[in-house]
Amino acid sequence: MLILAKSAMAMMLGFILALITGLILLPILRKRHLAKNGTPTLGGLFFIIPTILTIIVLKIKGSVDISYNLLIIMFVFIAYAALGFCDDYLKIKFRNNKGLTIMFKLLCQMLIALVFFYIYIINGGEPTLEISSLGIDINLKWGYGLFILFLLVGTSNAVNITDGLDGLAGGLSTIAFLAYGLLAWGATWMKGSEEVAIFCFVLVGTLMGFLIFNSHPAKVFMGDTGSLALGGALAAVAILTRHELSLALVGGVFVVETLSSLIQMISIIYFKRKVFKMAPLHHHFEQLGWSETDIVKMFYVVGLILAMAAVTYGIWI
Repeated sequence: MLILAKSAMAMMLGFILALITGLILLPILRKRHLAKNGTPTLGGLFFIIPTILTIIVLKIKGSVDISYNLLIIMFVFIAYAALGFCDDYLKIKFRNNKGLTIMFKLLCQMLIALVFFYIYIINGGEPTLEISSLGIDINLKWGYGLFILFLLVGTSNAVNITDGLDGLAGGLSTIAFLAYGLLAWGATWMKGSEEVAIFCFVLVGTLMGFLIFNSHPAKVFMGDTGSLALGGALAAVAILTRHELSLALVGGVFVVETLSSLIQMISIIYFKRKVFKMAPLHHHFEQLGWSETDIVKMFYVVGLILAMAAVTYGIWI
């Protein structure tokens, strides 16, 4: 029951600090933003800053210990946020949509992933892929580094691709971190499992605070600052809790959104025709005449069902 109380407190504190951060930063961002439908970006700061502050407050209060696993997640979270911030800042400063080059961003994402893998291995992490329900345990050796790289880079970009409608990426990330908070809660064999769970619940709270400003009609967009940080942290939690394969379910909507963009691109390049009216998938539904809020609600429902299926599999099966 203690972890339940801590989790509730973490969510509440994160939510309150996110609201305060949003109220302080929103007027500042409105003064310095790239004009795009009158809505500023860099909104990822609304949940990144309060998440870090909440963890610090909980540490000072003695409610959490700063474990190795929590530190490595925080490293990925902050590193990807910093990369996204540089991209967003350059777009604002030079008043264009260029920012960092795609290749440079990709190389930086890969570098962060490699640092994560190195720290993971030297601290006793096992390079194995487990499917407990089937009794499968595959030692990938250094190939696990490539697997980690794929998860971190792929997930961070998948969240970025999904961030195209008001509240969509933020709401789906809230659902995903709620699911992984429950999975981490049950991963009692992992050192610092309680702290990892609390980090997830803190992020759930700060994201709910962010959605106050980001839900339709959005007053701010999270930008690459937020989407890269969320995707990186989500993949890091999945890896450390040894629920890597569950990420395909928990982040199922992110996966489908990314696949729809990939399928569209391949179809246009090789077959000179479109599979979807517009990619990623949420834009396809817009072209069919669906309202933005209806699309977001439908994706929320699908995301929640998939996430709860992953929790059921991860904990009880």
